[in-house]
Amino acid sequence: MSARGGIASGTAQVVGAVVLAFLVLPILAVVPASFNQSSFIKIPPAAWSTRWYDALLRDAGWTSAIVTSAEIALLATLVAVVVGTAAALGLERLAPRWRSLLTGLVLAPMIVPVIMIAIALYYVMRRLGLNGTLLALALGHALLCLPFVVLNVGVSLARLDPSLLRAAEGLGATPARVFRTVTLPAIRPGLAAGAAFAFITSFDEVVLSIFLAGAGTKTLPVKLWEQIRVEFTPVAAAGSAVILAVTVVLFLVLQAISARAARRA
Repeated sequence: MSARGGIASGTAQVVGAVVLAFLVLPILAVVPASFNQSSFIKIPPAAWSTRWYDALLRDAGWTSAIVTSAEIALLATLVAVVVGTAAALGLERLAPRWRSLLTGLVLAPMIVPVIMIAIALYYVMRRLGLNGTLLALALGHALLCLPFVVLNVGVSLARLDPSLLRAAEGLGATPARVFRTVTLPAIRPGLAAGAAFAFITSFDEVVLSIFLAGAGTKTLPVKLWEQIRVEFTPVAAAGSAVILAVTVVLFLVLQAISARAARRA
C-alpha cells in the first residue's frame, strides 16, 4: 500500500512539474530573447549581447516608465495595505452572514473583468479631473490590489488567539496599544505577503493603466504595449525581463518571510 502511495505521489510530482514547466517556460523565453545581438528576436540568440539593456537604460522614455511604475506601485501598495488591513480587521468582527456578504464585495475586483473596472474608473476620474495623473493610477491600482491584502491579513487574523486580545484589554491596554503590541506582530506575515502581491499586481497592470495613463504618467507595461504595436525588437524583451525580475525578486522575498514566520511558529 505504501509503495502504491509512493508511486502515486511521485507521479503527481512529475505531472505537476510538467504543468509548471509548460506555464513558466514560455514566460522565461523573454530572458534569452533580450540578449540578442541582432535587431530582431531569435531564440536562442545567434550572438549574445547586452546592447538592448543599454538602449533601455539610455532611453528617457523607458527609464521614465520604469520609475513611474515603481512610484505608482509603491503608492498603490501603501493605500491597499492601510485600507485592506482596516477592512480585514472590520470583517473579522462582523457576524458570519454579514462577513460573507461584505467579503464578496471586497473581493469583487478579482472577479469583475479588469476592462469593466477600467472603463468605470476612466469615467469617474475624468469627471473628477484626475485622469492621466499619478494619483488616478495609484488609486485605480490600489482597488485591484485591495483583495490580496484583505485575504492575506484575514488569514493571519484567523490564526490569532482571541484570548490574547482579551487579556491585553483586561490589563488596561487601549485599543491602539492592543493593535500595536498584539495584533500587528501577529499579522505581520500577512501584511508582508499582501504588500508583495499588491506591488506585483500594480507593477504588472496594463489594461487599467492604458485607460488612466497620460503622456507624463506612462507605466512600463503601457510603454511595452505601445512598443510592441509599432515594432517588436529585443528592447521590448528587455523591458519584459525587468518586469519578470521584479516579480521573481518579490516572490523570493515573500518566500523568505514565510519561511521565517514558519520557523518562529
